[in-house]
Amino acid sequence: MTAKDLKNRTGDAIRAVSRGEKIVVTLRGKPVAFFSPVTEALIEKDSLRPIEEAWRDIEEALKKRKPKFRSSKEAIRWTRRRA
Repeated sequence: MTAKDLKNRTGDAIRAVSRGEKIVVTLRGKPVAFFSPVTEALIEKDSLRPIEEAWRDIEEALKKRKPKFRSSKEAIRWTRRRA
């Protein structure tokens, strides 16, 4: 499946994976992603953490960083000048 097909047919891809199919996504003819059904063994192997724990770590990391912009208006001006 191409990346464009995935974008346009995400629901079809998810239904196919839920039926046990495996999907390789390509970008410009090269494989870039692989979708397959999730199993308990795969989850344990990849050490996926509970969302609460991951979110807590994200919030802590954000507290330690200095904001790039002083206000939302400054951030919006920056994004618009780059367009």
